[in-house]
Amino acid sequence: MNAPSALARQEWFLVITVATCAVFLGMHDSLLAGLESRAWLILMFVWLFVVILGSALAVLRHAERLAHHLGEPLGTLVLTIAVTSIEIMSISAVMLHGANNPTLARDTLFSVTMIVLNGMVGLSLLWGGWKHREQAYNLQGANAYLGLIIPLGVLGLVLPRFTNVAEGSPLPFAHQMFLVVAILTLYATFLGLQTKRMKGYFTTDASTARDSDTEVPSRHGPLVSAALLIAYMIPVVFLVDQLAIPVDYVVETLNAPAAMGGLTMAILVALPEGMGAIRAASRNDLQRAVNIFLGSVLSTIGLTIPAILLIGQMTHHPVILGLEHTDLILFVLTLVLSLLTFSSARTHLLQGAVHLTIFVCFVYFLFSP
Repeated sequence: MNAPSALARQEWFLVITVATCAVFLGMHDSLLAGLESRAWLILMFVWLFVVILGSALAVLRHAERLAHHLGEPLGTLVLTIAVTSIEIMSISAVMLHGANNPTLARDTLFSVTMIVLNGMVGLSLLWGGWKHREQAYNLQGANAYLGLIIPLGVLGLVLPRFTNVAEGSPLPFAHQMFLVVAILTLYATFLGLQTKRMKGYFTTDASTARDSDTEVPSRHGPLVSAALLIAYMIPVVFLVDQLAIPVDYVVETLNAPAAMGGLTMAILVALPEGMGAIRAASRNDLQRAVNIFLGSVLSTIGLTIPAILLIGQMTHHPVILGLEHTDLILFVLTLVLSLLTFSSARTHLLQGAVHLTIFVCFVYFLFSP
């Protein structure tokens, strides 16, 4: 079998993605006009959600192949930026469609943090601890991640709740621009150090050797992987705009919790990376899992908050960032728990169980009256 034919068979899902885009492009009005029927609403939502999720998983697959070519930490950086781009596009599409939802970005950021730092981290540490008892990683890298996640998370999602602005109102323009500049400056500084001076903080000798032993064979080089990664991401721009219609309908017409929109976007963002990190922890490569988990949360905060604030200003859509009530407590608890979990160079099963318990609390309070 020649290379083009093998590549076509391997990338069969791209045909489904492109076909879905063509169908919704040509029949947009008729497909999304009957959402008052619960069965049709569920069908449209599941169809779009599965295709977008499948495209995101394909992005993950090609980003992982690029990661093997580029090495750590550049490989993980490509992965996190690619998935964060999907997150920004998804939030923007839902935020700008239909009635304005000023808390969507906040709810998505909070949900991503809870899913990744509690659900995915908990499952990885629990499963990895069950299989390998204790797992090791580079403590300096985890501390570097948390050294930015904690202050940026507090500045972006906690501090806005305690300003002099009236409750439920967006921050003043000057405050928003301060957050944009401060967060981007710190994140850019971190990226510069991560890829140069502190590069060794995000690798271990064992994980480097394991990468070379477990590299997934590929019949094509990094340029083809990069092209396919972009080819899968482009349809997402269109499809998330279509998904925004049933999501808005559920929240606005069926009176579902406003945080449901954020949770939907968060699952699309967190699941592809989370699956890769869980697989890494299962094969006792906790270093890569830590890079993916903490890098994902950091890029979510460091890129999404500035992007959404700028988009909100350009489109005159208000953006409310401050967490409230139980969400605020769970977010701060998660940051403290993560600091304790990654305060030693080895992890174990009990830490995973604690993180999963906090995740269950998040799900409970999300759907509780």
